[in-house]
Amino acid sequence: MKARTLRRRPDYYLLFLALFLTAAGLVSVFSASAAEAIKYGNQFYYLTRQLIFTVLGLGALTVGALLDHNLYKRWSGLILAAGVLSLLLLFVPFLGKSVGGAVRWIDLGFVQFQPSEFVKFAIVVYLASALSNKGEKIKDLFSGFFPLLAVVVVICVLIMKQPDLGSVLVIFGSSYLMLLLAGARLLHLGVLAAFSVGTVLVLSIIEPYRLARLLAFRDPWSDPKGIGYHIIQSLIAVGSGGLFGLGIGLGRQKFFYIPQPHTDFIFAVICEEAGLIGALVLIAAFTALIFRCFQIALNCKDKYAYLLACGFASSIFLQVVINMGVVTGLVPTTGIPLPFISFGGTSLIFTLFSVGVIMNISCLDPSRGEKR
Repeated sequence: MKARTLRRRPDYYLLFLALFLTAAGLVSVFSASAAEAIKYGNQFYYLTRQLIFTVLGLGALTVGALLDHNLYKRWSGLILAAGVLSLLLLFVPFLGKSVGGAVRWIDLGFVQFQPSEFVKFAIVVYLASALSNKGEKIKDLFSGFFPLLAVVVVICVLIMKQPDLGSVLVIFGSSYLMLLLAGARLLHLGVLAAFSVGTVLVLSIIEPYRLARLLAFRDPWSDPKGIGYHIIQSLIAVGSGGLFGLGIGLGRQKFFYIPQPHTDFIFAVICEEAGLIGALVLIAAFTALIFRCFQIALNCKDKYAYLLACGFASSIFLQVVINMGVVTGLVPTTGIPLPFISFGGTSLIFTLFSVGVIMNISCLDPSRGEKR
């Protein structure tokens, strides 16, 4: 019998951490967007929109917490199909919006939607369902492992067409972890890991702009006014904060030094204004939230719920690591938002929805269900 029986209230510790990070995001967006908001003549321009996204995100979290997570398993195929369709719509004239040479948003006029954020959710739901159904068959290369890998590869190819290497890394990374946790053979996973590293290196070299980013990562000061500009300005912001920071709202790098400081490089602004102490508090909150998600997963005997929670947790973890790695110069520049914190509606809504689903899983009675 599959675990459906609820024995307790949702995990309020997880809820508190999600709300704390979301609130920190609102403060950070308001402070980091000060310069960008000037062109709209309204200092609250980005904050107002992020507040709307937050309300929608909290609504999504509530829905995720109340709905039985087994519903997603029944509709996992359709959810994935909807994700693929949303990626294809990017290439429809007048729908796909190009920003900085990348087509990552569907522009519906009254709202912009980023399909890759939906796909991050959809692929976790699909793999959790498929892997729980396959059971020990996942150890077989052709009937278990390869068909699911093919689905992930097709998704990644579509996202690379945008292009968006950062989202590919998150989706592939979380999928890889789910395959590992589902019991795939280490030999298959080892070959896949080696092939994947080689593929990423090739993709980084064959595209001139990616090669330039890779070279800038190696030595950003070789071209301080060109490709190395982002990293250098980000590092200046991080270093300027010192131990306690310059004070919320008093940062300097957000004033037309760091491009789009309220999105991908918002952590640099946080480091400058809140200092090392503020950055460590934020990192501690992320660590606690991710640890709690995995802890909830480990308490599940139902394999589907276990994989679902692990998939969402790993997706959040990878986004945090990549974003902070880029800001601190530890990872080559790629466009990944900081979950809960960066300005943007699609990311915030689906991240909070994922947390809501894990909260629903936390209600399960661990004494019942299929053994993993």
